[in-house]
Amino acid sequence: MDDLGEIVDEFLVESHENLDQLDGDLVALEREPSRDLLSSIFRTIHTIKGTSGFLAFGRLEALTHAGESLLSRLRDGVQPVTPETITALLAMVDGVRALLASIEEGRVEGDIPIDGLVAQVNAQIADAAAPPADAPPADAAAGTGEATVSVDAPAGAPDEEARRPLGELLVESGAAVDTDVNWALEKQTGGDERRLGAILLDEGKTNPAAVNDALAAQGRRSVADATIRVDVDLLDSLMNLVGELVLVRNQLVRAATDAADPVIVRTTQRLNLITSELQEGIMKTRMQPIEQLWLKLPRVVRDLSTTFGKQVRVAMVGAETELDRSLLEAVKDPLTHLVRNAVDHGIESPEQRVAAGKSAEGTLTLKAYHESGHVTVEVIDDGAGIDVEKVRAKAVERGILAAAEAARMEPREVMMQVFAPGFSTAEKVTNVSGRGVGMDVVKTNIERIGGAVDVDSTLGEGTVWRLTIPLTLAIIQALTIDSGDDRYVIPQVAVHELVYVDGENTRIEYVSGAPVYRLRGKLLPLVRLDAALGRPAGTDDRGVYIVVLQADGRRFGVVVDRVLNTEEVVVKALTSRFKEIGIYAGATILGDGKVALILDVPALARRSQLSADLSEEDDAAAESADDSSRLLVTAVGARRIAVPLDTVTRLEQFAAEAIEWVGNREVVQYRGRILPLVRLSSLLGVEAAPPGDTVSAVVYTERGRSIALVVDGIDDIVESTTTDHEEVDDHGILGSTVIAQRVTELLDVRRAILAADPQFYATTGESVLTGAWGAGPGAA
Repeated sequence: MDDLGEIVDEFLVESHENLDQLDGDLVALEREPSRDLLSSIFRTIHTIKGTSGFLAFGRLEALTHAGESLLSRLRDGVQPVTPETITALLAMVDGVRALLASIEEGRVEGDIPIDGLVAQVNAQIADAAAPPADAPPADAAAGTGEATVSVDAPAGAPDEEARRPLGELLVESGAAVDTDVNWALEKQTGGDERRLGAILLDEGKTNPAAVNDALAAQGRRSVADATIRVDVDLLDSLMNLVGELVLVRNQLVRAATDAADPVIVRTTQRLNLITSELQEGIMKTRMQPIEQLWLKLPRVVRDLSTTFGKQVRVAMVGAETELDRSLLEAVKDPLTHLVRNAVDHGIESPEQRVAAGKSAEGTLTLKAYHESGHVTVEVIDDGAGIDVEKVRAKAVERGILAAAEAARMEPREVMMQVFAPGFSTAEKVTNVSGRGVGMDVVKTNIERIGGAVDVDSTLGEGTVWRLTIPLTLAIIQALTIDSGDDRYVIPQVAVHELVYVDGENTRIEYVSGAPVYRLRGKLLPLVRLDAALGRPAGTDDRGVYIVVLQADGRRFGVVVDRVLNTEEVVVKALTSRFKEIGIYAGATILGDGKVALILDVPALARRSQLSADLSEEDDAAAESADDSSRLLVTAVGARRIAVPLDTVTRLEQFAAEAIEWVGNREVVQYRGRILPLVRLSSLLGVEAAPPGDTVSAVVYTERGRSIALVVDGIDDIVESTTTDHEEVDDHGILGSTVIAQRVTELLDVRRAILAADPQFYATTGESVLTGAWGAGPGAA
């Protein structure tokens, strides 16, 4: 009985694999009928039928027999392949899958109804025209010039074929003739102890290359002999053991760096090499091509296309890309949801596509590739694309974003709102989508395995949904860093670059107390790791590192004290207490034996509440203050003053005690020079805010000269698209407008500076502090 149970288990495993393949093959057959594909499908169904009969699963045998009969007529050309026949065959496959699930659960077929499915398949046979009596299937097959496949061929045929006599293989390849081979066989019969190949070579009847090829073909194992099935639990156990071995390897390598004995050093290096090869081999046993996950998706697309009256073709690129088996299971549901969403919302109806100048048939492309130590999976459609303004309006309507925040968001950031819980732009709810449930689950599930999601879309052209997935969950490449006395690990997949801040040539700036760093013309928002983790924040910005990361489609930097090294770490699960904190993805043991927590980068970004606007490119030239431009909004007393961002060289904060006087002008020592200050409150006749310990200033540089406009605070950086403003007659004020639902005055920087110093723009004229305002790098 135990032997029979093993046979049933083997039958179930093979049948499930075959059914997954059948889904894709039947959809492909509908698009491009092929005799080879039909024969393959026929053999698969015949195998399931034959084994089910042997195991006395009568209902399963009856259902597959009906499908086999229909496939036989299609294969032999008796009737054509039509959408109706494919639909019937797919229904039959679903019935087989249900029966297998029942057998797996209770070792019996249960009461799964099959009569309707058998009738549906038989109806396709009855509706087809009967073949002529004088044209049997065998003749039809012969007419095509293809050999008829015998479905009753013995199971051992492949093995016998692989072990054919050497002489037969040589004759078949043309390397020898029958008479020479028979002559060599007669010599062996007469007592010659040499091998057949040796006799033919010694007598010059063939060549060594042909004999080697024939021997290789003769000894080649069959597919069945070349593979074995291994229990997944055993692979998981091996993976855990290799993980522990990697930890020990890391500790030995760390200890051996200080060893004086060259034998220990060489032995450790050898152990390092063997461990790496063993780790790679074990990981390969768990790796499977993503094609196994994609096989079911053409069937999903076909069913949805039929339901919604659309025409969608599925294309696959990089199907051979491999992923850890556990990750394939984790990605299956999110990927299926993205495909269903693309067919339902992305690709238009044939009439809409033709009206838009497109082909009636849409294309859904599944693409996978390796990149920077992880796998990227893309779902690409050539549909209508995402309407950013519609998403922006819906986000405000549903309370996901404030109106002011939504107005200043970049299009890419707006599109990321489709992953917010409860978000949906669907005008009607279907049984597929439209309830606002799903996209947030996609994001959550992918981030749970250490991955990331992204979306890029062009209105009218299509959308790209991008999933970034680690190769494995057990062992990852990671960056080890220090913050204070604590050590942490950041997954390498999230790290874009490292920046060292020395406090002199490179330094951290502040906007309304929030740290930022100017990286290649962009203001990069920063997170102080010690402050984010609830520890006292450091005050010294010298000699620190910025780890540039990306999460939720946004780049930001994490300020840390030290960057140690990059190494492979073994991910250990956290207890529920640590998981509740929500900022750690796991833990690991480092080479020196210390325990380090692995940071959850997306959670760190959300917890720090990064401002989306600080990542904008702040040095882009603005045409004018009343055109589409970026504005720095400042506070001057009770008034809001907007400064064109292209006039801002730097944002600074000076200590109040650092301000000195030269004549009747306030100055401050700045980067080795004397920088004059202009208080906008005095210039505009506004009552300034009470003095504090620091002074906020906007540094402006022109022709090598610099001046600092002192404000009470820096509020925000916004995108202004308004063209209407009220003119005012005030020194340095161009007019006023409404920004983020508040009246904001537009500063005319040139007039304001001339009111404070009429000689500032003079090319040769003397200024109050002309000698102090030297040109050069220090002036900026």
